[in-house]
Amino acid sequence: MTFMKSLLGATATLALTAGAAFAEPAMIYDMGGKFDKSFNEAAYNGTQRWADETGGTFREFEITSEAQREQALRRFAEEGNNPIVMTGFAFASALETVAADFPDTKFAIIDMVVDQPNVRSVVFNEHEGSYLVGMMAAMASESDTVGFIGGMDIPLIRKFACGYVQGVKAVNPDATVIQNMTGTTPAAWNDPVKGSELTKAQIAQGADIVYAAAGGTGVGVLQTAADENILSIGVDSNQNYLHPGQVLTSMMKRVDNAVYEAMSMGEDLETGFNVMGVGNGGISFAVDEYNADLMTDAMLAAGYKAALDIATGALVVHDYMSDNSCPVE
Repeated sequence: MTFMKSLLGATATLALTAGAAFAEPAMIYDMGGKFDKSFNEAAYNGTQRWADETGGTFREFEITSEAQREQALRRFAEEGNNPIVMTGFAFASALETVAADFPDTKFAIIDMVVDQPNVRSVVFNEHEGSYLVGMMAAMASESDTVGFIGGMDIPLIRKFACGYVQGVKAVNPDATVIQNMTGTTPAAWNDPVKGSELTKAQIAQGADIVYAAAGGTGVGVLQTAADENILSIGVDSNQNYLHPGQVLTSMMKRVDNAVYEAMSMGEDLETGFNVMGVGNGGISFAVDEYNADLMTDAMLAAGYKAALDIATGALVVHDYMSDNSCPVE
């Protein structure tokens, strides 16, 4: 059983279930909600897997405004929830403050590093997975033009884009990669209409495959790609099922595993810096019954070979975050 929270009243105060048992973990989702079919939903799946396997209960909250970040963290900490897990880089500032005020509470943040002794910081090598799906996009494209649609224009999403371009160019140096970002505010994560508009614009420029790294906005990208009879590439969660036979693959960022591990450690959560990539099961691409007919033997062989090379260090994909540059465009 989970304890559902809602926002009540014009003052935007948090309505959190009272009387939570000590050491019950808590999960706070970023903008877009826990059923965004992408990043937040992956976190929810990890939390629910922990609950199903252990019989434990957890508390959760879906933020709808920036002010709620610190409010939710502080309220859960005050009520004894431990650990408290959150999704998204935008929690960093609030967590810095709250973690210092509650040194006996453990926190885990996904997609950002917060240097506090009671915080577990989990980041992902998204550029590695984006490289792999970029290779597949180049192999599947008939027009030699593919697209990328990001959410909020931040270095993290540029990291996705750069890895994707590297993968495309590794297969076809002459390919064109069209890139668009949805916006510059957190609203960019939950704007499927804008995602649809950008997809149509890229199709008009010749793109026959579009990779969406845009949270809830990506739902509009994938829908429009299917409607326009081109292929898409999902992100974070396995999104192949959304449009069977139309989603080439999904770049899986195993947020579910990161959250599951944090929940499983409980009050003994190991803090510090953690990186999840291809080599340790944190990043992969999805192959299932929904895209089996789209993935050729050559694509699978190339993808698995590149994944092995990345895992062993034989292939190094440039990380945009290392110097805010990309060697290919």
